[in-house]
Amino acid sequence: MTVDLAQRRAELLALRERLLAAAEEIAAGDDGDAEINSAAGDQHLADHAGGMLDREVDESLEENVEHVVGEIDAALARIDAGSYGICAACGDPIPEERLAAVPYATLCLADRRRLERG
Repeated sequence: MTVDLAQRRAELLALRERLLAAAEEIAAGDDGDAEINSAAGDQHLADHAGGMLDREVDESLEENVEHVVGEIDAALARIDAGSYGICAACGDPIPEERLAAVPYATLCLADRRRLERG
């Protein structure tokens, strides 16, 4: 396997930073108007529903960012431990192409497909 670990670490750290910045922008953009309250009696119910949907989407995105940042942190720990790029299921090297596409991957493509199929 010819994975450049220094380059991969830099990519993971850059991705982590971008995700956290995006999550911060989402949180900063939350103006709290998604909740229905009695002070907004002149607003239409559809306006409230749209605001609530926006907030739910934002919360889902924030949760996904937290999940992916956790995966990135785990990948960085695997680099430190010397186990980065090794499939957690079969122990074979994860192809460079897969790591380039998903730098925090823990499974080779065959094992990922098996997992998804159940």
